[in-house]
Amino acid sequence: MKMASAGGEPSSSDDLFQHFYTEVKQIEKRDSVFTSKQQIDRLLRPGSSYFNLNPFEVLQIDPEATDDELKKRFRALSILVHPDKNQDNADRAQKAFEAVDKAYKLLLDPEQKKRALDVIHAGKEYVEHNVKEKRKQLKKEGKPTIVEEDDPELFEQAVYKQTMKLFAELEIKRKEREAKDMHERKRAREEEIEVAEKAKRDREWQKNFEETRDGRVDSWRSFQNKGKAKEKKNRSFLKPPKVKMEQRE
Repeated sequence: MKMASAGGEPSSSDDLFQHFYTEVKQIEKRDSVFTSKQQIDRLLRPGSSYFNLNPFEVLQIDPEATDDELKKRFRALSILVHPDKNQDNADRAQKAFEAVDKAYKLLLDPEQKKRALDVIHAGKEYVEHNVKEKRKQLKKEGKPTIVEEDDPELFEQAVYKQTMKLFAELEIKRKEREAKDMHERKRAREEEIEVAEKAKRDREWQKNFEETRDGRVDSWRSFQNKGKAKEKKNRSFLKPPKVKMEQRE
């Protein structure tokens, strides 16, 4: 996927990753001279929403670190990026602090920490499998079984990249599930409203029917009485005249 570039910025997702990875490693080498600006820039650089899915990457701490090491790292990093310490750049500092806080809280949850570790282990296993497959193919072709991942730095980079991809895939699936759940909840709510409105209409109809029943009965009786009176009157007009008997002398 190509990305717009300007002023020498990376122009593709791979270039963006390489640029990000290189700068992260440079910052790690300057660990003893971390500055607030460096950390804020790292946490908010282009593509950060992608890279910050890995909580260990956000805190720049080894996945096997102890809880005490995690707490110390969080305190040190949160102080560096805290908005109160960066009032000249408070908005960006706030966003960086939120990323650090989110990663720390996630790793405090044993279940979520395990999921994150599983992703990292899966990334490493994937790269190791690919390396084995490459060696098999080279051996089959009669070539030296030397691959670029033999370089520890390149192997680490491959694991890093694959891990980021796995975190991104999980995030996409999470958002898809969330959207689906939201759609289902919306549909269920609409059905509830429709049922409630129908029940309301039925109640109103029944109430109106009951309230007007006496009036309808009276009207029907009046109508029937008028009909009988009219029928009686009509019958009087049809009554044959009396016949006088002839008198004989």
